[in-house]
Amino acid sequence: MTAVPQTPGPSTPRPRIPGTLAPGRRAVLVRRIRLIVAATITYNVIEAIVALVAGSVASSAALIGFGLDSIVEVLSAAAVAWQFAAPDPHKRERVALRLIAVSFFGLALFVSIDAARALLGASEPEHSPIGIVLAAVSLAVMPLLSWFERRTGRELGSASAVADSKQTLICAYLSAALLAGLLLNSLLGWAWADSVAALVIAAFAVREGIEAWRGDACTVPVSVLTGEREAEGNEHDDCC
Repeated sequence: MTAVPQTPGPSTPRPRIPGTLAPGRRAVLVRRIRLIVAATITYNVIEAIVALVAGSVASSAALIGFGLDSIVEVLSAAAVAWQFAAPDPHKRERVALRLIAVSFFGLALFVSIDAARALLGASEPEHSPIGIVLAAVSLAVMPLLSWFERRTGRELGSASAVADSKQTLICAYLSAALLAGLLLNSLLGWAWADSVAALVIAAFAVREGIEAWRGDACTVPVSVLTGEREAEGNEHDDCC
């Protein structure tokens, strides 16, 4: 991700370098991250079950792909949960980022295969009211979880939490694509619409996976976030 110098607004928390937060505040943020991750995992497990069952009933490749994406979301959130279960979460930062990157690549693979199968006519999805409701609920819930985790992760100085928040945001994009696809298929018979949108999202997931693997979840390098060196003057925050 290209660094763009910015001047954060008064309400925008700047990413922290480990060790600069007061112990009490750090403890609060770590507990908050754990709660966010627990909520994300719980929601995505329910989402995966509903999507996979509804997708099988309706023969919807999009819904089945969405359910698989939810499983990938659980893996990403679990990586952050594993990191923050340690007495010193920053020691597990790099490994957690690698796991999140792999989950991004897995998401892109699942979605691409699903979209390609649908475009090639391997399945003919039927109308799915349950799928439409699920996509609408996810579209409302996921951006909120993503925003809360990203804000907390930036203040805590956790690149893995920020990367996981991007994973959650991608789930929101997929929810929008799924909702549009299911509605267009139900109303206009355009079965290909969600597949095209899913391929665009898959490309975005690959890009984010590469950035997480390199430690570029923020433009503040992971070596700074993990305390291995001091931040330099030309290293700016560009977390999205």
